[in-house]
Amino acid sequence: MEKTNPKSKKKFKQKLIDKYRLVVLNEDTFEEKLSFKLNRLNVFIFGSIFSVFLIVGTIFLIAFTPLKEYIPGYSSTKLKKEATQLIYKTDSLEQVLKVNNQYLQNVRQLLTGKISEVKFDKDSAMQQIKLNRDSLNLSASNSDLNFRKEVESEDRFSLFNPAKKSSDIVFFAPITGIISDRFNIEDKHFAIDIAVEAGTPVKAVADGTVIFAGWTSDTGNVIILEHGKGFISAYKHNSVLHKQEGDVVTSGEVIAASGNTGEFSTGSHLHFELWHDGQPVNPENYIDFE
Repeated sequence: MEKTNPKSKKKFKQKLIDKYRLVVLNEDTFEEKLSFKLNRLNVFIFGSIFSVFLIVGTIFLIAFTPLKEYIPGYSSTKLKKEATQLIYKTDSLEQVLKVNNQYLQNVRQLLTGKISEVKFDKDSAMQQIKLNRDSLNLSASNSDLNFRKEVESEDRFSLFNPAKKSSDIVFFAPITGIISDRFNIEDKHFAIDIAVEAGTPVKAVADGTVIFAGWTSDTGNVIILEHGKGFISAYKHNSVLHKQEGDVVTSGEVIAASGNTGEFSTGSHLHFELWHDGQPVNPENYIDFE
């Protein structure tokens, strides 16, 4: 084995503790301004301590101060807050969209004859999505029970009480012709039939969005529009549909052509229905067909 030379160890230790003098002189006069006594060991120790403090200070600045926002890969605190708010808004919009889709599906089934009655409350559906019903106290208080009795006694949602007219929407006649059958609750004819020649343009009664456009065996080609303020209009027995689901239409825009399609049709005419808040209303209370 190769032996370590003791003299080389002593020389290395001696080099570490050998004293040196660092002098700062005036270049013109060579006057001594500053002087420091140093050795290699002190320089190494102070250099190590300074490096440690520099690293710790840099980490602190990056982790706990806004300076980290200027480093690639770090996002600002404001941006994180905005992203969190957008996530909450997106979640709320998804819940609202689910409820609206369920509501529109029920209305489509009702207007196309698949179901005879629909009971749907958007607010109740939204609460069911947001809250856990098992954690809620659903028992009604005495004041709630009394209020329910008052509402039921007033027959608030009776079909015999026509909905109030909306001053915000002006409806126009969808077609001009002879009225062959009028709105009649007792006969469950929740529409007005207008006899016209086949192919007569059918127009939208107000601005709205097409929520259904398709074929049913009973009423043929059907198109349904959703307007503001809870109004929905339905146009049945058409020969041709000029719009499709999702289209936005304006008042008076042609959306279909009249016809004699469907098993329930007895001749060329337009079967027109107007609904408000899920209840059928007499179209003649809102539209002048003369």
